Amino acid sequence: MPELPEVETTLRGISPHLRGERIGQLLVRDRRLRLPVPREIESRVQGQRILALSRRGKYLLIGLECGTILIHLGMSGSLRVLASDTLPGKHDHLDLRLHNGKCLRMRDPRRFGMFLWVPDPPAAHPLLAHLGPEPLGSEFDGDYLYAQSRGRKCAVKAFIMDASLVVGVGNIYANEALHLAGIHPARPSNRVGRERYGRLARQIKLVLEKAIALGGTTLRDFVREDGSQGYFALSLKVYQRAGESCTSCGTPIRQRRIGQRSSFFCPLCQR
Repeated sequence: MPELPEVETTLRGISPHLRGERIGQLLVRDRRLRLPVPREIESRVQGQRILALSRRGKYLLIGLECGTILIHLGMSGSLRVLASDTLPGKHDHLDLRLHNGKCLRMRDPRRFGMFLWVPDPPAAHPLLAHLGPEPLGSEFDGDYLYAQSRGRKCAVKAFIMDASLVVGVGNIYANEALHLAGIHPARPSNRVGRERYGRLARQIKLVLEKAIALGGTTLRDFVREDGSQGYFALSLKVYQRAGESCTSCGTPIRQRRIGQRSSFFCPLCQR
């Protein structure tokens, strides 16, 4: 599914077109998303001005004069800014139409996304309230990871993918950051020292920043808000490269299941 860099890329793409604009109409063609699109949302957002757009983990937040629209792209969702009279496709489930003649269109073939109305401060919403710090923020560093890992025996890969500890470190980027930090993904989290956690935190930030700069990872279903695909997949060191040579030492990359997710690593470079 779209991970943090893909969501951040989408945010940066749509923000200039939406910020400061007034909503004319929310047109819902199909409410059957992961959570049903609430029936009161059309009347709540109509006529309101869009004041801000932001991201919390993998959630997009559109702040209005009163309340917030909360969006999750699910497994295959995407957002695009189009002319409002552009004919919708089969999986184009809703349009947020603006007074300027444009619309924000949500496409979601698998209908695993969400488009919700939040009347109160969004930080208190059940979907957001228990999320950990942002990986690109100042709160997140090696000291934080080291402190949180004491007493935990789960694999370090599962540890850094726990959204209650840090948000947005999905499977692709966890694999890549662990490889660059030289840490085996199955190593117990309480057996990684402070210095190595410092290296891991820096690599998490770097790999996410690079992915954002390159437009995210090219996944089968994900495309950016302008319809083009990201290019970070061209830079992947281990993810989905099982059997191929490690770019650092030449050892074949291995694959195994860790925490119900496919994990890729170099048995020589990572310990």
